[in-house]
Order: sequence, then structure tokens, then C-alpha cells
Amino acid sequence: MKRQIKNTLAILLAILFALTLSGAIAGADSVSTTDDVASQNISPVWSKWEDLGGELTEGVAVSSWAPNRLDCFSVGANRTLQHKWFDGSWHDWEDLGGELYSAPAAVSWDSNRIDVFAIGKDKSMQHKWFDGSWHDWESLGGELTEGVAVSSWAPNRLDCFSVGANRTLQHKWFDGSWHDWEDLGGELYSAPAAVSSDSRRIDVFALGKDKSMQHKSFNDTWYDWESLGGEFTEGVAASSWAPYRLDCFTVGSDYNTLKHKWYDGSWHEWMCRGGELYSAPAAVSWESQRIDVFAIGENKTMQHKWYHLQLNQSN
Repeated sequence: MKRQIKNTLAILLAILFALTLSGAIAGADSVSTTDDVASQNISPVWSKWEDLGGELTEGVAVSSWAPNRLDCFSVGANRTLQHKWFDGSWHDWEDLGGELYSAPAAVSWDSNRIDVFAIGKDKSMQHKWFDGSWHDWESLGGELTEGVAVSSWAPNRLDCFSVGANRTLQHKWFDGSWHDWEDLGGELYSAPAAVSSDSRRIDVFALGKDKSMQHKSFNDTWYDWESLGGEFTEGVAASSWAPYRLDCFTVGSDYNTLKHKWYDGSWHEWMCRGGELYSAPAAVSWESQRIDVFAIGENKTMQHKWYHLQLNQSN
């Protein structure tokens, strides 16, 4: 009899253990998977454009050092750097000085760190940074003709790009100290854009002389330029929310609307995201499945559009 009771208890314990593993017991926590997004009725959506004001003359830049933190930059009517930021709510524009010849570029490689670059009136690369307070502008040299871009794959790593006098891509980098400019070739029609989706990875984009999107990548070594097609009128932007996820933006020839192309293992076709844009766009991702895009609108104010996950409304 005792042996039968022991066997019965063993069977009951085994059943109880199996039920616990399967989450069948009331109150058991379920494990979230990728497929749960569909069951939770969540879908990614693009917002409408919103107007963030300002009186701007050239270009935009954006960086993010944390979720729900955005730092936006542009050139004001007096050719100084203008700054507007979001940390749960939008703050007023502030003037950070300088005498700028080009649109700015910005990146954050750590919390409370921003590096901003632009071409100065002497056509050299200018640099201003924030690490709790703003530092004065410094010159990084070069003889540049159009636009700047910057990316970072790690703390204290900066890769800066611009268009040289011969319309080729120029590259200067910082890894504890600044290195000399190097020529990476190409025949560029616009300022570049750059993003790092992983350590020792850089993707650079620009419009080519045929006005198509051109792409050059670094993965321990530089690869040749490739064409991503399209016919565009102005500038490029790029963001990444995960390794080997790339979102590229530019301005189309159809009434200056925003065009979007993305890579998630393969390149997708160009899509129109609307708007009436006066400048090249800028883009950043501060979290997975999140993109914030900015550009100057036809009324010379900063325009903002974002992509995010949204809980669908029940019928």
C-alpha cells in the first residue's frame, strides 16, 4: 500500500511540474516572443508631420543619447547654430553661436554627450561638443565644399565625413586623437550621411552625380560605392535601430516629398512619406522600432515625423 501511495505521489508531482512549465497554473507568467506583437494587436505606424517652429536657413541634424531624448540642430538666419531638444517635452530654440557655411551633423556616443560638426566660413570642419556643458568651437581643418556627416560605433570614437573640393568623400576620425583627412573617392552631388549599426561598422550615403543614392560601407575595411537607385533633388539621412538595420531618407523630385528606403537583410523599394521639404532630412533611432525624422519645411520651420509601435484601437 505504501509503495502504491509513493507511486501515486510521484505521478502527481510529475504532472504538477509539467503544468508549471507550460504556464497552465493560474498566475503563471508567460514568456513574450516576437509573435506576441501580433497577438497584442500592435503595429508600426508613421505619424503625421508636426511643426517645431524656428526661423531656419539651412539643414538639420539630430542626435539621441537615451530613449525619449532628442537634440535637434539647424542653421539660423544669422548663420549661427540653433538647438532645440526633447526630454519628455520640447524646449525653446537656443543659439549656440558659430559662423556656419553648411548644415550641421550631430551624434551622441554616450549619455550626456553630443558632438556637433559643420563647415565654417573658411571652409574648414568646425566642432562643438557637450558633456554637461557646451564647449567652444574648434577647427579640424580641411578644405571642404559641401556638408558634413558623423557616426560613432563606441565611446570616444567619431567618424566625420564631408565633400572635398574635387567632389570626393573626405574622412577624418577620432579614437583618442584626431587623424588626418583621407580621400574615399566617389563623385558626390550632395552632402553625405553616416550611421554605425554595430562595432567597426559604418554606412555612408550621398547622392551621386546622376542624382541616385550612393552607398559605401566599412566593416574593418572600406568597400566600393554601390548605387541604390532613385532620382532625388537634395540630401540624405540615415538611421539604425539594430545591427544591420538601415533606414535611408532623401528628398524626391515630386514636390519635395520625403523618400524612404530600408535594409533588413535586403534592400526594399523606395517609399514616399509625404511632406513639402525645403532641406535635406536628418534621422535618428533611440530605440528599436523607433525613427525620428526632421527637415526644414517650405515655411522655413523645423518639421518632424516619427515611426513607432502603436496599440491598435479595438472595434
